[in-house]
Amino acid sequence: MKYIEIEDIDKLPGKLLKEGDNFNFRCYPGIACFNRCCRNLNLFLYPYDVVRLKKRLQISTDNFIDKYVDIVLRPSSFFSEVLLRMAENKERTCPFLVESGCSVYPDRPDTCRTFPIEQGVFYDAKHQKTELIHFFRPPEFCLGQHEKKTWTIRTWSKDQDTALYNKMTLLWSEVKRLFQTDPWGSQGPEGPKAKMAFMATYNIDQFRDFLFNSTFLKRYKVKSALLKKIRNDDVELMKFGFDWVKFYIWGIKTKSFRLR
Repeated sequence: MKYIEIEDIDKLPGKLLKEGDNFNFRCYPGIACFNRCCRNLNLFLYPYDVVRLKKRLQISTDNFIDKYVDIVLRPSSFFSEVLLRMAENKERTCPFLVESGCSVYPDRPDTCRTFPIEQGVFYDAKHQKTELIHFFRPPEFCLGQHEKKTWTIRTWSKDQDTALYNKMTLLWSEVKRLFQTDPWGSQGPEGPKAKMAFMATYNIDQFRDFLFNSTFLKRYKVKSALLKKIRNDDVELMKFGFDWVKFYIWGIKTKSFRLR
């Protein structure tokens, strides 16, 4: 997920796809490059990716993070990011790749779901809103780009069932954008505040335990209907976590909760 300034759009690699623009692509088991794109990846996961994958694998977010990801801090960011850990084999394949293809395909990450389209997030400062922009950028080895099947962003999104993923990506981008400046002060990006922010966005099982088994609900009033949702619904809990981070780090008010 790249944050893009309007003046930088034309400088980025790939073909910028506007509404109604066409691109050609088709991937299928018989194509010679099948699954080649699932090797040696730098695949960053968003919070909603983790929610879907841990549920698919029927494990906790703690276990998912321990087994499948590396937590990294890139120089351009002040928030730790989650990088999918490749398998320890010669080709460094995706850990979810099997002979027949992707073993988590219905819950595959956002980046995989939109391939060969790469998404960026454009922030309109004037109107204070974000929107996704799209680039057609398959790797050179991808033979699918030479197939005759034609798509637009709209038809590809519908075919790949990306609508909910896109919505969650935009919600996360609104939080992530705030970390373009350093909010940590002397604590640094590994201090208590940073650990809280990471837990609230990526380790939601641990975050749920914090909400219901600490003094949080004695200090903050949460509407009963919302409280019921976040107790049982991982997506609602994730969105609550986004609001909590905005408030906890930057003091941005929310309707999700208030001080008692």
